[in-house]
Amino acid sequence: MHIRTLGQGMRVSALGLGCMGMSQSYGPNPGTREDMIEVIRSAADAGVTFFDTAEVYGPHVNEELVGEAIGPIRDQVQVATKFGWDIRNGRSVGLNSRPEQIRKVADASLRRLGVEVIDLFYQHRVDPDVPIEDVAGTVGELVRAGKVRHFGLSEVGAATLRKAHATHPVTAVQSEYSLWTRDPEPEVLPACAELGVGFVPFSPLGKGFLTGTVDPGASFSEGDIRATIPRFDAEHLPANQPLVDHVRLLAEAKGATPGQIALAWLLAQRPWIVPIPGTRRLSRLRENAEATAVGLSADERADLDDLAARVGVAGDRYGEAHMNLVGR
Repeated sequence: MHIRTLGQGMRVSALGLGCMGMSQSYGPNPGTREDMIEVIRSAADAGVTFFDTAEVYGPHVNEELVGEAIGPIRDQVQVATKFGWDIRNGRSVGLNSRPEQIRKVADASLRRLGVEVIDLFYQHRVDPDVPIEDVAGTVGELVRAGKVRHFGLSEVGAATLRKAHATHPVTAVQSEYSLWTRDPEPEVLPACAELGVGFVPFSPLGKGFLTGTVDPGASFSEGDIRATIPRFDAEHLPANQPLVDHVRLLAEAKGATPGQIALAWLLAQRPWIVPIPGTRRLSRLRENAEATAVGLSADERADLDDLAARVGVAGDRYGEAHMNLVGR
């Protein structure tokens, strides 16, 4: 797998691994903790060097899982985690990016991950009660203290990104981006290009939809986040099916899978984009890794570029409460 460069010279594999689903959000895990450790280590064997977690995943247990998995291979990989939530009695009760909270979370994440430095430390969501300059300045202090290497922002608006970057250089913005979620294109991606900031798409496979494995009549188990997402409602899934059908036809013509086409399209957008598809299965891990070898012609890219606008996407990507937290 080839290497890409995010902002501030941070070099990572072209695809990372999102680890959230190993601990939450997609219903019962089909594997054991040992199975998930095997997936993470197998990803490293396949050339993945970039692993994504957060204190709120679990909460806390996902960092512990990732920490255990990367222990023997720490010198081969880079780990990103996130701060920004007020976690009490094992659940998030709101946002908290006050400087003292950021410092507290950094120390706790270092312990849970079992590392001496966090490679990339994201603010998970913008806290409207804390000036972004204070957030960036606090992370800058952690960088100077040797506890953090790079500063990132998640689901941030372009204006806030510029303010943060002026205080301490931002290495990466992480936001949802895929063939059916194009929100970053008008403002955030141009701002990243202007500032030299990398971009890390989460849910690059549309929470599984773009793999072509979600039936239009699908229902989701308790604990599966898709049960709360409008795009996966019974009224919207059939309307969205033509989009993935189009991707499937191209995949069949190229001897690839729909998921590989979706990842290849993202990789072709900018050289500083590093998607982080998540999986709990070795077979899907191998499939995703092979997407880096799928080439798209200029005509195929152009066709995919306007696919969502041409075919249409029904339903928001989150419920109203969560949508209010993004793009600030």
